[in-house]
Amino acid sequence: MSIESYDSSDSPDGAASPKAALTSESNSPERVEERLQEEKRIRLKVDLRLCTIAGLLCSLNLLDSGIISSASVTSMLHDLGLDQGNRYSVSILIFTVASVCFQLPATLAVRILGPRIFFASITVSFGLITLCTAFIHTWKEMILMRVLLGVSMSGIYPGLALLISSWYRREELQLRFAFLQCGEVIVLATGGIVNFGLNHLHGQGGLKGWQWMFLIQGLVACVIGVATYWWIVDFPERSDQSFRFLSKEEAQTATARIQRDRGDVIPVPITWKEILRHFLDLKIYGFAASFFLLNLVSTSLSYFLPIILQSGMGFSTNKAILLSAPPYYYAVIPVVLSSLVSDKYRLRGPVIVFNSICLIAGFVMLGFADQVTVRYVGTYLATGAYISNWAALNSYQASNITGQWKRAVTAAAVTACNGLGGVAGSFIVRQQEAPRYLTAIWVSIGQVASNLCRLVFADL
Repeated sequence: MSIESYDSSDSPDGAASPKAALTSESNSPERVEERLQEEKRIRLKVDLRLCTIAGLLCSLNLLDSGIISSASVTSMLHDLGLDQGNRYSVSILIFTVASVCFQLPATLAVRILGPRIFFASITVSFGLITLCTAFIHTWKEMILMRVLLGVSMSGIYPGLALLISSWYRREELQLRFAFLQCGEVIVLATGGIVNFGLNHLHGQGGLKGWQWMFLIQGLVACVIGVATYWWIVDFPERSDQSFRFLSKEEAQTATARIQRDRGDVIPVPITWKEILRHFLDLKIYGFAASFFLLNLVSTSLSYFLPIILQSGMGFSTNKAILLSAPPYYYAVIPVVLSSLVSDKYRLRGPVIVFNSICLIAGFVMLGFADQVTVRYVGTYLATGAYISNWAALNSYQASNITGQWKRAVTAAAVTACNGLGGVAGSFIVRQQEAPRYLTAIWVSIGQVASNLCRLVFADL
């Protein structure tokens, strides 16, 4: 497997070359050391300000799946008529379809409107829609809420991926995407424990347990959305306009740092011709295929893990909700460790291969072991591996795509195909196949093997 090479063949949206963009600097050792220390200090400020809020916002992608999956083992399916036929799977499917349809325009809007207005608006929208879901009465109303939720969340992940990739050098990206994933899984795991507690409020205030889940976490999302307006930062070239963040001189230093690495800090004016031209690059479709295959796994686990624990392993409703949290806490360990190794040695392919092998092993344990303990341990291995590969694949594509608008197009395309993988993944866990769920097991193993083959042949 080859060591990752950064693609320099792309023209970065008409940006000037790094040499032309930078002013002349002294090459004395003292001046170089001073500049490196200043850049390190600014990078730490970016880590503390951007990665924290990005992790929280990115967690909304998984917070939704955490709420509806926990609610699925309560009375919600019966109360709303979602237990008839494939209605529950359709509610997941329709959310993904709505999200996929709006991802490209939503990602471009991050650049046009700016991160502060864009992310604050969609986060408040997500919170309000989640809150309103607590008061629906039929499965048709649930479908409508899922469509609105998909639209509101369509730009969160690709927009954050674009913003983060704009702030860091290529050899620093995977650890930052790991921070993003850590925020996601910690919030998701904590949400599972919170859902366990909220389910005990069943009957309080005339609301059922699943209604309390949507109500409380919708309110929390609204508060985060309001705070986002002041918390999140703008793109490097406009970062001095962010609330109490960088001075004008620090913003220039941050911009020059990225310009030396990629030469694409300043985007050219947007045109549809420029946008469509980027779709001719075959690399985009290779990355999109990888995300499609990976999300088959994440959907089957994140949306259906409590159901697998209840119907497949025999745990009670509350225990199924509670036991769905620890695998996500565990996932923080492999995602951080694999990212540290990947960034230090500039390796992407071998790390993705290792995570994929662990993922196959986890599904083999989950699908074919007889002991419940071994099967439950398999959920740890599979969850940690697929979340680690999220960070690795995001870094892999961001490191090999240059140009602001091209990275926006790529982020939207891979996230859209990632969503299409969710469409397929929502139908592979079949209730009638409990307790083994062999269709989900074999499809998940097959997609990991396909992704491995695609990656190996791409590097030959």
